[in-house]
Amino acid sequence: MLYVVVFAMIAAFVALRLYAVLGKRTGHEQQPMPRAAEDRGPLPAAPRTIDMVAEPRERTDRLIEPRAESGIRAVIAGEPGFDAAQFLEGAKGAYRMVLEAFWRGDEAALAPLVQPDVRAAFAEAIADRTAAGETLENRLVSIERAVISDAQVEGRQARVTVRFDADIAAVTRNAEGQVIAGSLTDAVETHEVWTFTRTLKSADPNWTLADTDEA
Repeated sequence: MLYVVVFAMIAAFVALRLYAVLGKRTGHEQQPMPRAAEDRGPLPAAPRTIDMVAEPRERTDRLIEPRAESGIRAVIAGEPGFDAAQFLEGAKGAYRMVLEAFWRGDEAALAPLVQPDVRAAFAEAIADRTAAGETLENRLVSIERAVISDAQVEGRQARVTVRFDADIAAVTRNAEGQVIAGSLTDAVETHEVWTFTRTLKSADPNWTLADTDEA
């Protein structure tokens, strides 16, 4: 069975609406362990659609941590067309879109992607940044690794947690345009876990973000 998941931010683009609770950490703050950004290539653009077709088990298993295996089997039992490798490709596209919209302070772009609690958390962080006269010039240099670290199904509700290890070049400027933190020539290693949820076999093909935190 061909199963298509559309991660939609803009009608012709990859889409994923975010849902439920977002932790207070939303700024991807400056961190130690810089890495030269020039050593990393740009992340390929996310595909416009994600075809959830069966993949060889050898490929899929490498993308799932052991503790998530039973949960992924439950997801597949509830929706046989689910494919972990294709799901991760969509999750990586969503990761990029959400970060970039937040860094721009673009609440209009975030609005169709988020549920009220998530939108409120982003809006609060953006408002604080605006009040301080600060702007972000961040860039997602690369996603070094994305792996399903946990999964579970309760009734028809599936939750799949993805660990992202990424390199981000980040700069914070004050109202005068002066750099007060970070560097665009050094990439910072970040490690996060995002949990996506969806009602299996529902008419809505979109997975939504239920939680995000540091790994």
